[in-house]
Amino acid sequence: MGTSPTFALWRRLAGKPGGKQLFSAAMCLRVPYFGTVLPSVRQLRPGHCSVTAPKWWGVHNHIRTFHAIAACNLAEIAMGMLAEVTVPPSHRWLPKGMDVRYLAKATTGLRAVAELPELPEFGDEGFDLPVPVRILDARGTTVVTATITIWVTRKNSDRGHSRIDPAE
Repeated sequence: MGTSPTFALWRRLAGKPGGKQLFSAAMCLRVPYFGTVLPSVRQLRPGHCSVTAPKWWGVHNHIRTFHAIAACNLAEIAMGMLAEVTVPPSHRWLPKGMDVRYLAKATTGLRAVAELPELPEFGDEGFDLPVPVRILDARGTTVVTATITIWVTRKNSDRGHSRIDPAE
């Protein structure tokens, strides 16, 4: 299995001074909406991603806590980076759905941890891959949980894109 360009960039930058910040900025250039929560990728490897975001006025809701949808954005960042370094270059992934539970007010900056219990086999058939994400506050309290389901397929070399889920 080859290494994704995202993982190669992470490995090149993460150990250097300012490298994680540079990687996070590059990620936000590629997916601009991610920048709305000022994310910082802290750990990244196949099957695991940890991303932090500060509590600042741009993510506040009407009661000055971390907005629920901003937390969902953070969950999607963690899932997306995990998928980018876990799904091999021979395959493609697309988000299909998100199930979210808001468990407590988020009064601090947050850390999202996406982690697969085990790495799947990537074969010829498309499959749903549920990616669990926990979002914790600065005290370590889980404030949000999410499961983001992605559809994974082998890339179709004849047409340059992957097959579509027949159920859609």
